[in-house]
Amino acid sequence: MAQTHQKILSLPNRPFWYEASPERPALAGLVDADVAIVGAGYTGLWTAYYLLKRYPSLRVVILERQRVGFGASGRNGGWASAIFPISLSRVAQMYSHSAALSLQQAMNDTVDEIGRVLAEENIDADYVKSGFLSLARTKPQLDRVAAAVESSTRFGLPEQWQAIGAADAADRVGADNVLGGLYTPHCALVHPGKLVRGLAHVVEQMGATIYEQSPVISIAQGHVQTANGAVQAETIVRATEAFTCQQQDQRRSVIPLYSLVLATEPLSAEQRRATRLEQRLAFNDMRHLRIYGQMTASGRLIFGGRGAPYHFGSRITDKDDLVDGVHTKIYDTLLELFPQLGELAITHRWGGALGVSRDWCPTVSFDPAKRVGWAGNYVGDGVATSNLAGRILSNLIFNHDEEINHLPLVNHHSPIWEPEPFRWLGINSGLFAAGFSDFEERLTNKPSRAAHLLEKLTGAH
Repeated sequence: MAQTHQKILSLPNRPFWYEASPERPALAGLVDADVAIVGAGYTGLWTAYYLLKRYPSLRVVILERQRVGFGASGRNGGWASAIFPISLSRVAQMYSHSAALSLQQAMNDTVDEIGRVLAEENIDADYVKSGFLSLARTKPQLDRVAAAVESSTRFGLPEQWQAIGAADAADRVGADNVLGGLYTPHCALVHPGKLVRGLAHVVEQMGATIYEQSPVISIAQGHVQTANGAVQAETIVRATEAFTCQQQDQRRSVIPLYSLVLATEPLSAEQRRATRLEQRLAFNDMRHLRIYGQMTASGRLIFGGRGAPYHFGSRITDKDDLVDGVHTKIYDTLLELFPQLGELAITHRWGGALGVSRDWCPTVSFDPAKRVGWAGNYVGDGVATSNLAGRILSNLIFNHDEEINHLPLVNHHSPIWEPEPFRWLGINSGLFAAGFSDFEERLTNKPSRAAHLLEKLTGAH
């Protein structure tokens, strides 16, 4: 095991999804546009796509500090799921029961909308909608399966989640010590890199211009300033997700949390059959410190999780993408689930920052007076939510009324985060509590009290 750990720690910071492609030019000089979008990830690209689909003559300029998909859009685990970061009961408390139901339906529809667009635009992103299975591997986890189904049914969504027995769950994902599972059909798998690169190519064909290596210095009404140029535009969209905290006036609106990932070499046909992973089902187990996995179309296992620390002052640097202790724990967890894969080589490791607001609730917002829109704070559930955000932003920008414009995340205002050092203490205490909750349950075989308190404080699920 120690030798394998050393091999993993020798790997560079390189997402499996990355693929070298010709660089786009940087912005130089002054450019006029109808819409300027800051950030060439999913949010910015989906917004450009829906704007140009409805208004093909629009002049859309997208500014990217690094390369297309450099941030979370090119580093995630590849789940396009209908999961919303906070529970529907918390949404109902904040807004209304009917609003929460509408939100869940919109999230379900979004999973299908992504598949529809990929088919229509001939984007091969290895999309497959086979659902999501959360395995129960301890009694407290199994109790949470029953509670989740009962809660969803009582809320008015009896078909959103389904409890399945041990044999059925193990037949879908052949992990060790499976006692049952919680299944929803509302989740698809994608290759994140193919998705973001394909979407960028499509919007360019539709008329958008993407400038890479063009860091934005300031955003003001009608004007975006970069290091070597500027864009004058009637409408501006900020699609910078976790990196929003690096803008002077947004330092406490969102914090960056890191998710870390591993990729294996391709599994043999025998290994795929033994683990049941050939079915390409999104999966995790019901521990509190989140993990996630998928099998790629090329037969590799992608496996990631949380646990990396929050860095003082909302620091985001390339070196923070690699946390040796967490990457080795993720590998150990992979073998805990699939001990038969102990000889499988790890070929890639990476990490990336995701955006989290103070109340864990994403937002899609537009200021019609200043003509500035923004979206993000997806808490790691942005692959699908960014598509919904792009549709809503395109509606709000040109006052096109649809039901999705009235969802709870639209023009949602989250409180700001506490100043340091309270922010650092609170966030890292929460991360510790999630890990301790899993330890507590393994020790007592009873539901964690620490986890119950943490869920009440964050509203997350």
